[in-house]
Amino acid sequence: MNIQTENAAKGIKSLLGAQFFSAIADNALLIVAFALLEEGAHDPWWMPVLKGLSIFSFVAFAPWVGVWSDRWPKRQVMMTANAIKACACFGLLWGVHPFFSFALLGIGAALYSPAKYGLITELEPQDRLVKANAWIEVSTVVAAVVGVVLGGWCVSERVQGSDFSEFLSTWLDFETQLLPAFMVLLCLYMAAGLLNLKIPESGVTYERRSDALKGVARFIQSNKTLWLDPKGRLSLSVTTLFWGVGASMQLMTLAWAQAHLGVSLELSSYIQAMSALGAMAGAWLAARFLQMHHAKHLLWVGLLLGALLPVLNWVHSLSMAMLLMGLAGLLSGLFVVPMNALLQSRGRELLSAGESIAVQNFNENFCVLSMMGLYSVLLALQIPVQSLLNILGACIAVCMVWIMCEQAKISSQKSVTSNQEKA
Repeated sequence: MNIQTENAAKGIKSLLGAQFFSAIADNALLIVAFALLEEGAHDPWWMPVLKGLSIFSFVAFAPWVGVWSDRWPKRQVMMTANAIKACACFGLLWGVHPFFSFALLGIGAALYSPAKYGLITELEPQDRLVKANAWIEVSTVVAAVVGVVLGGWCVSERVQGSDFSEFLSTWLDFETQLLPAFMVLLCLYMAAGLLNLKIPESGVTYERRSDALKGVARFIQSNKTLWLDPKGRLSLSVTTLFWGVGASMQLMTLAWAQAHLGVSLELSSYIQAMSALGAMAGAWLAARFLQMHHAKHLLWVGLLLGALLPVLNWVHSLSMAMLLMGLAGLLSGLFVVPMNALLQSRGRELLSAGESIAVQNFNENFCVLSMMGLYSVLLALQIPVQSLLNILGACIAVCMVWIMCEQAKISSQKSVTSNQEKA
């Protein structure tokens, strides 16, 4: 192993560690925020609104975060973004309005993502992108599992009613019983910041751009470039769909388990964790057996996932629910990892690393934002969560059929062109 390869390997490990702790805190914060809303007796539709506010920053700042990520060393960008997320967490504890706190959290996350994924493309060659992405996804999913379990434990009655919780509330003069949870979250963000210091610089530099209006125009053009490219359109449409579905499922699983199975928020978070474990297994399988050129042959997996979701409404036991959610997660991980690698590879060929990730984030999070808005409206209309699962499954199936038809057209056109050239 030469020095450059060794430094890249060390950089990926440091990156994995930093984003691991940051992602644990992000996922645990969602559960803690859910409990905070229940403590304040807020309506159920508040939760998707808060989630939507954190996602809004990805959409609003999309034309600039990629440029900012390419302008400064990505390690510094990640540290700044992590500090912003920690401030949002502290704001919730301090009593800042949840809407403002989650909007601030979204700004930090919007800055963090293009720096993290852009650094992967700078440190690793194309032939190792699938494996690097798989490790990032495995790390992210493990963090999601640990985060939701940790969040569920932190909001449990045995922690909220503990002597330690009462001691902290008295010593720090906070009324909430969730103080231990917030202390854990802030420590996690601090650990992520310290690990960021070990990430080396890639040495890759990009042209500086400062004009804001030109930045918007360039972003629009970059968006068009990826959508007009056949490989870019295929991978971008799939990852966009599944990020929206994943965000909806994250909240819907909690509500479904409480309403359909009658379990507590703590046990609901464990069901959600099973989905994350399944996604981790799917990501590992993708890293072990798949390459980027396999991506277009896995579209049927997405169709199968859409058909699986309504089956949950026939489940009435906790163990079976966890099994099915694990299977859904496995299908998602197996499907999305090669698509994500294909999109990153194609994006870097057509654009820069930061810009391509920013375009990807914009589209994926615009889909998430739209689905969060729709979910909030449906909750406000008091549509049963069981019906929402059926609607979501049907939407996935319809979208996947459309994507498969588009891919079939592209393949047919390529075949005709190839035959004409041979003739």
